[in-house]
Amino acid sequence: MVARAGVPAASSEATRHVMQANRSKNTKPELKVRAALRAAGLTGYRLHWKKAPGRPDICFPGRRVAIFVHGCFWHRCPHCSPSRPKTHPEFWEAKFERNRARDGRDCALLVSSGWTVVVVWECRLGRDRFDATMSEIVDQVRRAADGPLPPRVVEAGSMSAWRMRELRVRRRSRRS
Repeated sequence: MVARAGVPAASSEATRHVMQANRSKNTKPELKVRAALRAAGLTGYRLHWKKAPGRPDICFPGRRVAIFVHGCFWHRCPHCSPSRPKTHPEFWEAKFERNRARDGRDCALLVSSGWTVVVVWECRLGRDRFDATMSEIVDQVRRAADGPLPPRVVEAGSMSAWRMRELRVRRRSRRS
């Protein structure tokens, strides 16, 4: 096992293979969203379009709608609080912070360019929430066809901020 500069060596050969198998494009959540968009009759999107800031996972250039499908672990989902790796915590915290900074920068660049950004979290694509989340995404894209939407960031399938805080407090109190 050879580690790159600044990257700690994997704790085992099996861990190394698991980490190498992680994809950045065409992930299962992304494929589910694309299949649902096609089923809804929304075609004509671009995948990882280089002309859009941040290369969104799915991009509707004519409607100026960009969709990011975020994995909960890599982008640190605010809804499901994914676990943190136990080995090399400093490395992972820096990695997650870089990912979050990049996500924020990409969204800000798109919004400042007049795009509507839809962020979809992997946990919001589960069986119990899939239909509601996808109907929200489809609604956003269809409304953009009627005329330009205000440039903003929309979290598809997310509950309101006050409700999310309430659930976090409840979870923390159960752990104590």
